Amino acid sequence: MNWSVAIHGGAGAIPETLSAERREACLAALDGTLRSGVQQLSAGASAIDVVEDLVAMLEDEPSFNAGHGAVYTREGTHELEAAIMDGDAGSCGAVTQIMTIRNPIRLARQVMDRSPHVMLCGEGAESFGADIGVEQVDNTYFDTQLRRAELDRALSDPTLAVQEGSTVGAVAMDMQGRCASATSTGGMTGKWCGRIGDSPLIGSGTYADTSCAISCTGHGEAFIRHVVAHEISAMHRHGGVPIDEAAHAVLGKMEDGAGGVILVDASGAHAVINAKGMYRGLAESGGRFETAIWNDQMAEL
Repeated sequence: MNWSVAIHGGAGAIPETLSAERREACLAALDGTLRSGVQQLSAGASAIDVVEDLVAMLEDEPSFNAGHGAVYTREGTHELEAAIMDGDAGSCGAVTQIMTIRNPIRLARQVMDRSPHVMLCGEGAESFGADIGVEQVDNTYFDTQLRRAELDRALSDPTLAVQEGSTVGAVAMDMQGRCASATSTGGMTGKWCGRIGDSPLIGSGTYADTSCAISCTGHGEAFIRHVVAHEISAMHRHGGVPIDEAAHAVLGKMEDGAGGVILVDASGAHAVINAKGMYRGLAESGGRFETAIWNDQMAEL
């Protein structure tokens, strides 16, 4: 049976002058995460378990804007959010305004599996996490020098509020043809406390059904306004439009530089971008294994 998987570490204004050290670190993180997905799917793991695990790995990687590498709010804190969706079951879970949970995607999975709700936020979400034993950390755990420098630039001059990437995500189709999606993020550099982006909003930044799975990254407000993930799925499922063509059509209606999406369906793994770049990786059971950062460049490690 065939399987496919795609991951991303955020899309945005990724400069082609990126230092060799940072480029290699990001590609190495994508490579290691993608190889884990390949190993799990080829061993028969379920899509929902795989996307949760891969996003948790990316949350632990300080190179990306999620978990340990999350950006700062304008108050100098971190507020994280995540969502996960099982396309086969039609179930989903999401969390937002998270400050003390090491892996928000793990908490989102528990909201899906162990609560009657779809989304929990703030103190209520963290209290739920504490009750069920999800690992907690101090908010300073998410600090990194890279993100602090981005915040300092943004506070000194709002026109400099640029971050290399936003959000991490994973989508997978397993050997049984089941699709799942997971997304996690620290949001926007210098965001107001309490701001909620597209990542935890089912249908905007994260979506999966019986035909495909989608994870979005980029300027969250734009993805919310266009309900991007569900719009792509609807074009594909109801209109018969190939998934990659549907993604191009939906992103084509948005302002340039809004971001990108990763997708899987029965035809394989895809990545579509209208930003300067997107940290990403794609793999399929037929042997395809690729990682990339800029536009249509794909680079094997």
